[in-house]
Amino acid sequence: MSKTKTSLNRRSFLKSTALAGGGMMLGFNWLLYSKTDNNSIAAEDIPEEWYNLNAYLKIAKDGKVTIMAPNPEFGQNVKTSLPMIVAEELDVAWDDVVVEQAPYNMDLYTRQFAGGSQSVRQGWNGLRTAGAAARQMLVNAAAQQWNVPASEITTESGLLKNSSGKSMKYGEIASSAAKMEVPETTNLKKVEDFTIISTSKKNVELPAIVSGKPLFGLDYKVEGMKYATIAHPPAFGMKLKSVDHAQARKMPGILDIFTIDVYKDDYELNIFDTVTFNKLVVVVGESTWQVIQAKKALKLEWEQFAEYTQKMSVFGNKSEKTIPSGLENTDAHFEQMEAKSQQPAKELRKDGDPEGAFKNAAKIIESTYTAPFLAHNAMEPINFFANVTPEKATLAGPLQAPQFTEGTVAARLGMDASQIDIIMTRMGGGFGRRAYSHELVEAAVISQKIKSPVKLFYTREEDMTYGIYRPAYHVKFRAALDENNNLTAYHVKGGGIPEGPIHENRFPAGAVDHYLAESWEINSNITIGAFRAPGSNFMGASEQAFLDEVAIAAGKDPIDFRVALFERAINNPVGKDNDYDAKRYMEVLKLVREKSNWDASKMGVYRGVAAYYCHNSYVAHVVDLKMENDKPVFDKIYSAVDCGIVINKDAAKNMVEGAVTDGLGNAMFGKMTFKNGVPQKSNFYNYKLIRIDEAPKDIEVHFVDNGADPTGLGEPPFPPIFAAYTNALSRARNKRLYNHPFTEAVS
Repeated sequence: MSKTKTSLNRRSFLKSTALAGGGMMLGFNWLLYSKTDNNSIAAEDIPEEWYNLNAYLKIAKDGKVTIMAPNPEFGQNVKTSLPMIVAEELDVAWDDVVVEQAPYNMDLYTRQFAGGSQSVRQGWNGLRTAGAAARQMLVNAAAQQWNVPASEITTESGLLKNSSGKSMKYGEIASSAAKMEVPETTNLKKVEDFTIISTSKKNVELPAIVSGKPLFGLDYKVEGMKYATIAHPPAFGMKLKSVDHAQARKMPGILDIFTIDVYKDDYELNIFDTVTFNKLVVVVGESTWQVIQAKKALKLEWEQFAEYTQKMSVFGNKSEKTIPSGLENTDAHFEQMEAKSQQPAKELRKDGDPEGAFKNAAKIIESTYTAPFLAHNAMEPINFFANVTPEKATLAGPLQAPQFTEGTVAARLGMDASQIDIIMTRMGGGFGRRAYSHELVEAAVISQKIKSPVKLFYTREEDMTYGIYRPAYHVKFRAALDENNNLTAYHVKGGGIPEGPIHENRFPAGAVDHYLAESWEINSNITIGAFRAPGSNFMGASEQAFLDEVAIAAGKDPIDFRVALFERAINNPVGKDNDYDAKRYMEVLKLVREKSNWDASKMGVYRGVAAYYCHNSYVAHVVDLKMENDKPVFDKIYSAVDCGIVINKDAAKNMVEGAVTDGLGNAMFGKMTFKNGVPQKSNFYNYKLIRIDEAPKDIEVHFVDNGADPTGLGEPPFPPIFAAYTNALSRARNKRLYNHPFTEAVS
């Protein structure tokens, strides 16, 4: 075992006198472990059934352990993986563990956010320490009862033993352990001693999912709840002018129709606040069907809005953002981006003398890649429950970022944050879309106005056309080769509407003597936001496709070409700000080469490879593609992943498989277009997602076993699959494909 401190700050360990679920709650803060003695509870006041050792677990007299899962769950399986970390260090049998969704409580749980592939990475040390500290408290209590040194006591699968042969279950000593001092240091297990981590554990919610038990936001109901839906402008760049709801009010089951402002004038938006359409028409009734029909009967008039300025406050950094007027068009977007790419841009990074290197190059390869806006299309449409009274606001629904939403809804309702209670339900998909909070605020404002609990829901059409989309992108690449076909200079110049995707310190920065990265943006009134691997999803797709072009022009194998660049970055890196570990990056390429038998040709199979680093992890894919009836068929996908220690092998494999399938679908079909500001796609009949018969027949996933601390996995496998597919399809078509998606190329 390795010794670790349980505290980073002596004031941060919280003891609560509140009884929760019939027990004593000790609040372990993830990042700041210490304790205060201000709050305590007498041992005789502890109910017999449960003894809470810290905010993550409760231990019953029969040895059953309940572990709280602090983060929102939307399919990434953190509700299973995070408790596995606690259970490992507690040294309890997984069969004796019950997992519960922790309530939203930032004082206890510190980080309750799902996004950026950070849940396991951010929770790793804190959750391990919480489990280990609880184990040590149990050991210390047993040592006191047996009157032996704590060093003589060992633990195994929820059992305490000493050298004389005595033993007892955790539950037998839990009440005494709850009175122990929290240890200032404790021992963490060695990686080789793990018995739960790096095994396969089934999703703890699987029985409820397959049996259809209520789990999701749409399932959440209370007695007397009303239903509400909204009407928003049909086009970006428009606002409500007037509404005639006389006829709609007469329809069966309709209780009220009114307008709301999502945010008040002069409100400073935070990082996950949005103002896609601020003034909305609300229809409230007794059932979903009734309010949908009444909305159709509304007579609505819209008008274009004038340019305006929106105040922002992101982590205390105040700014103003201009929202332009006008009704935008997709064709014009791509013309504007091409024109912008010809103009001077903002320099982000420059190594060496790129201009001189290109001037003296023996060969120059130049290509432009583009991609459209993308809609998130989570399977569960947007919804939220709210019950706002003068004393309290109870909110329940699918939300990735409750910690960034609490203050927003409190400010909008005119309440204190302590009056806001957010209940986190399981999400039917997120992909970044549910990090944004406008639907929660909308539901809260509606409930406050009608003085009743309400379920706000969007139809699929409202979800898709009231979007917070992935931006449209445009990137130009140039590469210079010398007379020996060595890469001497690399230039990337990219942007988007309304923001660009460039990560200037990523590969091949650091591997090329002469390097230049530039960026530009075009403002827009179309609302954008985080989309699985923001920015990286396009840069991984385009950069890795372009590097294939360069390898071909240099007459080199695509993997050999990349490996040579990584070796350069390892042995003699250029610059000091490179944000990747070249050795780990190179190793996933080597692993996928080995597992895919890359060097062997396959009759009738076209192969493509790509590797990318983002969200602290490294992933490489090889796509084996066949053409049947002039359409691509994914014969097999090979994936190599370095995400450090894999917590749950089943979940990790599922995450890679899901990212691969999702990425292929977006690469083939993903495209949101606009005409006079109107989204041209509104449901799955015209916004195509990948179908079952189009998915890969087989995905073989391999993980690098290096013992490094775990990193992200929800997003890193996503970007490189675009490029691996592009490279395979380009070989099959015998021509390069530059403009996403590749629907036309495969139809």
